[in-house]
Amino acid sequence: MTSRLPAWIALAALALGAAAPARAGSESYRFDTVHSQVLFNITHDGYSRPWGRLHIARGWLRFDPDHWENSATELDIDLDSLDMGDADWNQAVLKPSLLDATGHRYAHFVSRSVERTDDSHGVIHGQLTLRGVTKAVDVPFQFNRLARTVYGLHTVAGFSATAALDRRDFGITAFANSIGDQVLVRMEIEAIRDDGAAPATASSSTQGSP
Repeated sequence: MTSRLPAWIALAALALGAAAPARAGSESYRFDTVHSQVLFNITHDGYSRPWGRLHIARGWLRFDPDHWENSATELDIDLDSLDMGDADWNQAVLKPSLLDATGHRYAHFVSRSVERTDDSHGVIHGQLTLRGVTKAVDVPFQFNRLARTVYGLHTVAGFSATAALDRRDFGITAFANSIGDQVLVRMEIEAIRDDGAAPATASSSTQGSP
């Protein structure tokens, strides 16, 4: 009969495995679209800066925790997932005069280089395509954690990021008297280790859609 480990040893091994850091090197990840969110706000008649939420549709990340310059990412954000907290407001923002989700459903971001600024912070230099217009965008980010999940099912990398955009750069000029020009974007990102997620040749100069 095949011997079995006592239950307490098995639990201890599981706990140690969950606490073990992920191995170093440039590794491939897919975005966890459930636990990742894109939030943005913009002034409304000068009264407030209401928040909207969008979802990542797909994308990949290649991350090297020791050499961030070897990292890269590419992703699509589904504009049709917009949630402003009100159905009528959603439809108004999705119209051609603003986000134009019918003509250009996805906003696409691709990195060009990754710069590390200290132990836990960096900047992704990339390009954002929105409404068919492509502009250079810098995305400061914080590297939060790289570890296995509590039950050891996945290796997960977590990041928080912010970006500042001018809507006029992307041809969004409607309602200038009531909507501000400066858009603050905040991203909370979780990515799951997946060897097949990123293209084999992916680098910080990657191009194309995921």
